[in-house]
Amino acid sequence: MTTQIVTPVTIPIKNIVLEPGSVLTITDITWEKFEAILEELGEKRSARIAYSNGVLEIVSPLPAHERPNRIIGRIVTILLDARNLDWEDFGSTTFRRKKKQAGLEPDTCFYIGENAKRVRECMMSMNLDVYPPPDLAIEADVTSKTTLEAYAGIQVPEVWIYNKGKLKINLLNDGEYQESPTSLVFPDLPITQLIPDRVQQALQEGTSQVLRQLRQEIGGNDRA
Repeated sequence: MTTQIVTPVTIPIKNIVLEPGSVLTITDITWEKFEAILEELGEKRSARIAYSNGVLEIVSPLPAHERPNRIIGRIVTILLDARNLDWEDFGSTTFRRKKKQAGLEPDTCFYIGENAKRVRECMMSMNLDVYPPPDLAIEADVTSKTTLEAYAGIQVPEVWIYNKGKLKINLLNDGEYQESPTSLVFPDLPITQLIPDRVQQALQEGTSQVLRQLRQEIGGNDRA
């Protein structure tokens, strides 16, 4: 009897094609492999990653995923400007924290107030041993446990998740996220109602019109 030796097939990550809206989950990934995969994927790609304790998720977002995310980001900047708060939008920057075995790329994230000043000149990779984590991260259509675990490892204090027309605010407490009716960044605003209402309005009436209207309301009432 002849014993056949099967040679494992290794496919480069960059050769795997993900359809929009699909997720690839890979388990038993060491930190070194995670960093190698990031290097192989490169910077110029639409797919986003989340890594926590050996589990890697690679997500290929739908085109419709980007619109709510961008609208929410613009609303946030208007609200921050109304409060004369400094802010820096770091988009989908890659954040990594080796000692927590966590890494991810938000849909959108913001540094606010004093932290915005601290990261203002950061143009290279974000070193969390030098810089703080973002004050606020925004995700659209995320249901992944791995993503929130990665955010907890990165230690982002507030994460908004917009899904199916609703917004959930997640606040970090003792290393875990708890859903909250109020925002740390905007404690005086009904964010869970304001954001979905404005996003839906923007999708129906046009983003520029809704943002202009919001600026006028803030200018007339000193609050959104």
